[in-house]
Amino acid sequence: MDAPARPDATPPPVSPEREGPPSRGDPLAGLLEGPRARGALMIRAGFDPPWAVRVEDRAPLTVMLVVRGAAWVVPDEGERIRLTAGDLAIARGPGAYTCADDPATAPQALILPHGQCAHPDGRLLNGSMDLGVRAWGDRLDGSTVVFIGTYMGDGGISGRLLDALPPLLSLTCDVWQCPLTPLLADEIGRDEPGQEVVLDRLLDLLVIAALRAWFSRPEAEAPAWYRAMADPVVGRVLRLVQHDPAHPWTVASLAAKAGVSRAGLARRFTDLVGEPPMTYLTGWRLALAADLLRDTDDTIAAIARQVGYGSAFALSSAFKRVYGVSPQEHRTRAA
Repeated sequence: MDAPARPDATPPPVSPEREGPPSRGDPLAGLLEGPRARGALMIRAGFDPPWAVRVEDRAPLTVMLVVRGAAWVVPDEGERIRLTAGDLAIARGPGAYTCADDPATAPQALILPHGQCAHPDGRLLNGSMDLGVRAWGDRLDGSTVVFIGTYMGDGGISGRLLDALPPLLSLTCDVWQCPLTPLLADEIGRDEPGQEVVLDRLLDLLVIAALRAWFSRPEAEAPAWYRAMADPVVGRVLRLVQHDPAHPWTVASLAAKAGVSRAGLARRFTDLVGEPPMTYLTGWRLALAADLLRDTDDTIAAIARQVGYGSAFALSSAFKRVYGVSPQEHRTRAA
């Protein structure tokens, strides 16, 4: 009789046809498939000191690329960061924050949901800071110029990607050079047919390029499951689950694939990922379902089969328990 597999056993090699195509084996590629802007807000903001703008738009994701001068980003919670020319910051909603020449400067404008702008007391600005096509602020060529791209709703960003990001992250120009700055500068002020679509795609590319650089840094606050990909046992189980979420996985079948015992897998997986294998599998299936509801016209029954649920009813019950709305309501909101 074969000896039982040890929890620390090295997993046997996996054939390419069983492990899935290489593009699906890259967890970062899976995350970065998410950004698909639709009618995103893209502006060139120019300011002269003293200036400060309070952002309370609850947008799921906002990118700030400093082109000239410097700016502080001060979140309500967490550490503030200072950006200089070439630096980039990404803010994940719905938390509020302030952008300013100095953290002590009082806000002169308030950014609200749906692109509305107001005085700090709530009175609408009524376009008084508009500077032309997609230009806003004090002066078009102010001492500080920032390109700002905002995803206006959850439908443009994968929930899996948002969950993987901290509330505020930054990349400085000494560790990352933005290849899109000249193109953005050329396109952002154009007023031509189809220009919104061009800018949507440029924003997606900017986010993907920035996050690829950020995730590659050792100090990046990547989610536990992403870091666990490096583990020979847990990483293999994660890839199995991500490649084939529709498979009727159990702890026993995953442990057998990884060459470890059920208890060993459960303990090791929970230690590294922060939750048991089946809890992670459920979350992954529902996150995929949320993306498919947003990005495809597939029926709920078809999506249920794709992510491992036996029926539309079974998916709907699990989805509403986690997301608080039915799959159909989620699809309607995303649209």
